[in-house]
Amino acid sequence: MENLAPQQFVRLVSAGSTLFYVNTGNERRSEKLLTQAAACIEGMGAPLVWTCTAGLAREGCVVPDTVDPLLALDFFALQPGPLMLILKDVHHFWRDNPFLVRKIKELASISRGQGKVAAILGEGAWVPQGLREDIHLFEQGLPAVEEIQALLGQMREQDPSLADACEAEPGLFEKLVVAARGLDLPELERAVRTLRLSESDGTEAVRELLENKRRIIQESGIMELVLDHAGCEHLGGMENLKYWLKRRESAFGLEAISSGIGLPKGVLVMGIAGCGKSLFVKAIAAEWRLPLIRLDMSAVYGGIFGSPETSLNAAFRTAEAVAPCVLWIDEIEAGITSHGFKTEGGSASRVLGSFLTWMQEKRQPVFVAATANAVEMLPAEVLRKGRFDEIFYVGLPETPAREEIFRIHLKSRQLELADFDLPLLAGSTRGFSGAEIEQAVHSAAFEALADQRPLAQRDLMVMVSRTVPLSVTMAEQIKKIEAWAFKRAVPASGKFT
Repeated sequence: MENLAPQQFVRLVSAGSTLFYVNTGNERRSEKLLTQAAACIEGMGAPLVWTCTAGLAREGCVVPDTVDPLLALDFFALQPGPLMLILKDVHHFWRDNPFLVRKIKELASISRGQGKVAAILGEGAWVPQGLREDIHLFEQGLPAVEEIQALLGQMREQDPSLADACEAEPGLFEKLVVAARGLDLPELERAVRTLRLSESDGTEAVRELLENKRRIIQESGIMELVLDHAGCEHLGGMENLKYWLKRRESAFGLEAISSGIGLPKGVLVMGIAGCGKSLFVKAIAAEWRLPLIRLDMSAVYGGIFGSPETSLNAAFRTAEAVAPCVLWIDEIEAGITSHGFKTEGGSASRVLGSFLTWMQEKRQPVFVAATANAVEMLPAEVLRKGRFDEIFYVGLPETPAREEIFRIHLKSRQLELADFDLPLLAGSTRGFSGAEIEQAVHSAAFEALADQRPLAQRDLMVMVSRTVPLSVTMAEQIKKIEAWAFKRAVPASGKFT
């Protein structure tokens, strides 16, 4: 289903199409786009608009006795063309109503050659079977960059507060455009209005757009806008991953990557739980200055938001609307597994097919960062070269990495590093993951706070001695993961040669 655009609509009308259906969640914007299309057709003028409460109206003038949709269609059929009819509530009436369906079908037929068209606005993609051969389907997509820029330009000319803010902060206009991607125009208008209500320099408007984006994406139930980005300075070790990031930035340039021009395809990060896979994904978004959207694969299969493949396709459309962005598919094996593909058949195979097709065919700059704990469960089709730019394995940190992890967490608590023996701490935590080291520091700080004294080396050593790392409790499973990754994935630590 293609997105509604005035130019495409006019081309279809010129080619002889007379009946259209627009699946929309923003009725006002759809009506505005259709009115723009009508203005581009010679002699058409303003459209007739029908609602179930007022009947037909044109430019504020109501046509009497047209609340009944059948009478409204009869009135439109008698009018000379060119003329457009916008029907707003018909989709509530046409289920189990053969008279209305037949009347719309007849209207589509007699309108050919008269320059008359009817556009039905509805919520949901369902149309009666009897109309499907006559109707052209549109989706009311989120506004493109050009539409956002046009609205902002118009508002800047009409609103002195926005003009003053853009003059005081040269890059504000572009920041607003980027922040508004993936939102509908009313959210952009509301955010800009905050400039009138405060003495903000524009930062508040950008923040409100990001908050609206976070809320709207969160309301989808299967996606979340992650705002707490952490850069590479929060990563201990992982030299290969950091080098990979910097090489892409050197090749394309940070500005090109941030704008989506030189954005790579994606990366799969697999390995042991608690070793920093999620932190690395956040670092990608932070280093490349891109919004980060997290997709919950378990919610895709929850069924609350429709079939799994419908939910997944909706997530992909949202990510493309927000692009350029990083789409974080956390624990991808929870939704796309070779086991599920073979045993479940139906939904699992359709989800796999949708994912593979989208990864292969996507045109928008969406960088896919997938993390996996059990990568051996993924189908071979997902792992083959070309789906992702690289597959990395994140294992347990070596001694220098553990020392760096201690340094990061101690510095984050404004502690003096000279008071701690970092080599001793790193040596005593052999087999610890990054998350286990972080928890040891956190628990030690809590104990020191409870005693109302500064954190000391002894507190850390006590907490380390009380911790049984995952490498001990799950030794067999970790060896299995390491065996799979050997020669199949690039190690995250070490250096490229």
